[in-house]
Amino acid sequence: MPFGAELRDDGRVHFRLWAPAAERVDVCLSNGNADSGSETGSTQLPMNAGAGGWFELATDRASAGTRYRFRIDGDRLVPDPASRYQPDDVHGPSEVIDPCDWQWRDAGWRGRDWEEAIIYELHVGSFTPQGNFAAVQEKLDYLVELGITAIELMPVADFPGRRNWGYDGTCLFAPDSQYGRPEDLKALVDTAHARGLMVFLDVVYNHFGPEGNYLHVYAPQFFTKRHRTPWGAAIDFDGEHSEITRQFFIHNALYWLEEYHLDGLRLDAVNEIRDESSHDLLTELAQCVRDHFDQTRDNLRRIHLVLENDHNASRYLERDSAAKPHLYAAQWNDDIHHALHVLLTGESGGYYLDYVDKPIQHLIRCMNEGFAYQGERSRYRNNQPRGEASGHLPPTAFVSFLQNHDQVGNRAFGERINSLARPEQLHATLALLLLAPSPPLLFMGEEWGCTQPFMFFCDFGPDFADKVVAGRRRDLSRYLRFGEHRSRRRIPSPMDDRIFEQTVLDWNACNLPEHKQMLELYRELLALRRRELIPRFRNITGQQNDCTRLSIRAFTKRWVLGGDSELVLMTNLGDVALTDIKFPPGRILYTTHTEALMRHDNDHLPPWSVIWYMNAA
Repeated sequence: MPFGAELRDDGRVHFRLWAPAAERVDVCLSNGNADSGSETGSTQLPMNAGAGGWFELATDRASAGTRYRFRIDGDRLVPDPASRYQPDDVHGPSEVIDPCDWQWRDAGWRGRDWEEAIIYELHVGSFTPQGNFAAVQEKLDYLVELGITAIELMPVADFPGRRNWGYDGTCLFAPDSQYGRPEDLKALVDTAHARGLMVFLDVVYNHFGPEGNYLHVYAPQFFTKRHRTPWGAAIDFDGEHSEITRQFFIHNALYWLEEYHLDGLRLDAVNEIRDESSHDLLTELAQCVRDHFDQTRDNLRRIHLVLENDHNASRYLERDSAAKPHLYAAQWNDDIHHALHVLLTGESGGYYLDYVDKPIQHLIRCMNEGFAYQGERSRYRNNQPRGEASGHLPPTAFVSFLQNHDQVGNRAFGERINSLARPEQLHATLALLLLAPSPPLLFMGEEWGCTQPFMFFCDFGPDFADKVVAGRRRDLSRYLRFGEHRSRRRIPSPMDDRIFEQTVLDWNACNLPEHKQMLELYRELLALRRRELIPRFRNITGQQNDCTRLSIRAFTKRWVLGGDSELVLMTNLGDVALTDIKFPPGRILYTTHTEALMRHDNDHLPPWSVIWYMNAA
């Protein structure tokens, strides 16, 4: 990398920092646990000033394990923005890490095809009581038995304090020390690969967290006032110094994929990346990743890039003539979640406003064409157009889910869908999502019907704590029940220790009788997906607009799969049974109402029912 501390073959460590606003930079070293840069126990070495605001130094006085900070203009001590590890959190010294020290055992691992993805999203700190990488590693066999093929870690880049969702990271190259050391994350990935599991990481390239980001002290050129984001000044991706800024994030993506052997990245809220250049960051980053991991060579791995993008920009999901992604494999499809959530709950606040009038129509469009919004105006977004045409893309370009960290955690009290919908509704919805061609994503604990809330939590210092609490309550004011100031005061503070404690999964719960049944349902559906469907998803194409409405809340949908096999869905997502139904031919792959539907004289479709048919070529 052009950034950070590099161990060289000659035994020296090369330090490099881009500090265009500084006149002088020193590197302060400590070989023990003493705070580097303090008056005792440290060595201060002047760095050489080069062209373009770069400072660098190669020295034999540092080695793996050395802690260091940079002193700016003889005054301010700052950590390395490209630090590989922050043992004492974001304000403390960085540690020199030898990236070759870990002995990988996954030499034969080539990844898995994207069509095989069954994703399990988890937050390392609350997935287990221990809250670290090692504890996640102990749960991998459980996830394999469940039927998962990929785990997705919420962001792990170093954040301030003891706990955080991860979207406030400031040292983007350093796994947070609360979760373990770099080798602990590598051990998790290594073990996952040995069990056939892909590992994806959620990364945040639209902003830095508010606490612990020192770039403004010596490199304010990282930011621009030309653009604004919900978190303040935007990162400069299209200005005079944008080439260095871009390289910082592109190397971050390559770093996680190469140094940690990750199988893919999920890029958070890329609609908030402000870039008006003709060759934008998202395009350049994906092309660099594709070039680096050239997937036409047998000796290199499959890498999958996934977007979260409220703009529904289908251009990033385009396929080549062999149906392989040019840039990104898929996007999280909020549209299908929102349509299903409205069908299940009738909620109309916030972004559900855009789906409340015609939820079944939005759901059908998602299953036919990917996005529900493909240029239509969004009432929630001040009547602005949203989205691009997506019907030409295969359904594998859209990740579907009934829960994720956002859709649960951005509710004021973190209620899961289990607490909002009836069991028969959930059964039908799960049968629909887990067997449809789009890759499904599960959120930790949903597979056993976990009812624990998952709320927003953080641990900022006093300079930011009150602002974060106020911002949380302001964001939720768009929901009708929190429109008044008095009602917003009921929203829990994310700084409260008890909020975090409530989110930590209680693994004893999955063994209770009421949860075992749900767990078996997930295992059954995912096993069916792997056995019958995934082998047929590989050559599926777009433009399969083959749907028939049966009633206001019922429809049939047909897909032509690889090998000319045919998958047919018939569903009634309403509370009223339909009569005089003509059922399609084919082998019943799965049904939510076996006894009623197998009667010879049956001509009705029960409420909240799903039937899947398979017609093999």
